[in-house]
Amino acid sequence: MDTIHIPVRVLPQRESPVYAFDPDRKQYYSTKILRFIVNSHGDDALRTIGITGVDLFIPILTYVFGEAQLDGKAAIVSGARLRQEYYGLKPDRRLYVERLFKEVMHELGHTFGLTHCELDNCVMRLSNTVAGVDKKTADFCRNHQDQLDKKIKEVERAYGK
Repeated sequence: MDTIHIPVRVLPQRESPVYAFDPDRKQYYSTKILRFIVNSHGDDALRTIGITGVDLFIPILTYVFGEAQLDGKAAIVSGARLRQEYYGLKPDRRLYVERLFKEVMHELGHTFGLTHCELDNCVMRLSNTVAGVDKKTADFCRNHQDQLDKKIKEVERAYGK
């Protein structure tokens, strides 16, 4: 399993993002939450990833697992539809954590400028269903890993790290 070798800091949990709730859809507009994360991004952070349990959407899609600024500083990932319970199934913590990790890596990849991949096993493969998340691996394909390594070095140089 690939990892991105940059320091991580976990911040305290914040309140539910009521400002992004859409009463007609009974979901949360991910772009509004993403804007909040961008505005909260610390100057000392290379990237900021918000993880939430609320169900996310964008207007043109029924739901999204996450959203990121392409080649930007922030992303949001939802675990709501990654849980077995969402589909009326028995909880499976290991599967939930695996799915969440894949989607965090995917959105983090976008923040480093990576686009979607056609390869089934690449974590940058577009997944618009939980079955799609399960099908892909948590690894970057060689091409995306090379792009990511190069981009991380550029970002670290810019931050003087």
